[in-house]
Amino acid sequence: MLPVPSSLPGLAVIGGGPAGLMAAEAARAADVEVDLFEAKGSVGRKFLIAGKGGLNLTHGEPRPRFDTRYRERAAAVGRWLDDFDAEALRAWARGLGVDTYVGSSGRVFPDDRKAAPLLRGWVRRLREQGVRFHVQHRWLGWSDAGALRFETPDGETAHHASATVLAMGGGSWPQLGSDGGWVDALRGRGIDVAPLEPANCGFDIGWSAHLARHAGAPLKPVVAHWRDDEGEHALQGECVLTATGIEGSLVYALSAGLREAIARDGGAGLELDLAPGRTLERLRDELARPRGKRSRTEHLRRASGLCAAKAALVVEVLGPGMLDDAARLAATIKRLPLRLRRPRPIAEAISSAGGVRLEGLDDTLMLRFPPGHAPSGVFCAGEMLDWEAPTGGYLLQACFASGLKAGRGAVAWLQQF
Repeated sequence: MLPVPSSLPGLAVIGGGPAGLMAAEAARAADVEVDLFEAKGSVGRKFLIAGKGGLNLTHGEPRPRFDTRYRERAAAVGRWLDDFDAEALRAWARGLGVDTYVGSSGRVFPDDRKAAPLLRGWVRRLREQGVRFHVQHRWLGWSDAGALRFETPDGETAHHASATVLAMGGGSWPQLGSDGGWVDALRGRGIDVAPLEPANCGFDIGWSAHLARHAGAPLKPVVAHWRDDEGEHALQGECVLTATGIEGSLVYALSAGLREAIARDGGAGLELDLAPGRTLERLRDELARPRGKRSRTEHLRRASGLCAAKAALVVEVLGPGMLDDAARLAATIKRLPLRLRRPRPIAEAISSAGGVRLEGLDDTLMLRFPPGHAPSGVFCAGEMLDWEAPTGGYLLQACFASGLKAGRGAVAWLQQF
């Protein structure tokens, strides 16, 4: 491809997360001048926090099964993955000196499980390639003349660019920069933006003060049972009691459907098998044995093998008056019913749903502004787009892949002139 003359304004990338950094890298590979703007004092803050417990870059699940993790957006995200799938991401990391491995769960991690070395190497390489970084530049929209407006510590400033990639994240973890502040600016230009909602989040149930004392206690292993339009489903995993409800990896995996059920029905039902290693019959027989001098709660724990938090959860649901009914007690342990009232606030969520609707972009991820609402040559990438996925590497994979798609789209658009 022919390089864009450096004497012309080049590409502005707004947002310093994986999608924005990947867009910048794609543009510099085609010799396009790149200025990257970040609202915070450094780039990749959410990326670093996400890697605190071990950076989960992507997942080893084969396609097309991989694509289904993006639910109704599977086809659209699948087209991004055609250009940059999990193997491509692992090869890209190797190019930065970071080898990866596939864990027992299928998740892909750097060998050292750390995010900081990868990010440092990436930013260093981008600087060496000529990307100009501008931190503490919060995007405010466009001026009447079409310039990009930024709030900085020294006051408002403007920047003219021939093309722009917006990669400002969704609405989760706003303290790290993804606060959804861009929504009004785009809606004001006629862009259809689906409301931002929490994804990969916990849910409120409404515990008594007694159970709230167990906040932070893990529930593992458990099997979740739920029903939807396609029938009944089950999934084993782990979750955590909170002061108001429940969260954790198992809940996050189901959060999209649970959130939609709450919006539709005012609540969502979920059943937990607290003793997946024991049959209903075994539990019933063991619970029916005389408890002797033990308290009802102590008998429940010893006979069922439940931890203190699981036993407290059974008491919360049944009430202490039902602990002598072995049959009902066993049935509750195997299918403990929960009624989820609401998702936790978006600021607490791992990621967000909603954003710029994909129907408002072309195949290169360029925004289709309504007539009279220029600017043109504006592309979107990352979590600010209307897609969602569970944790497990799927989130980052789509952010990287969409950033590459938008960056290449911007290059192709610039090369028309």
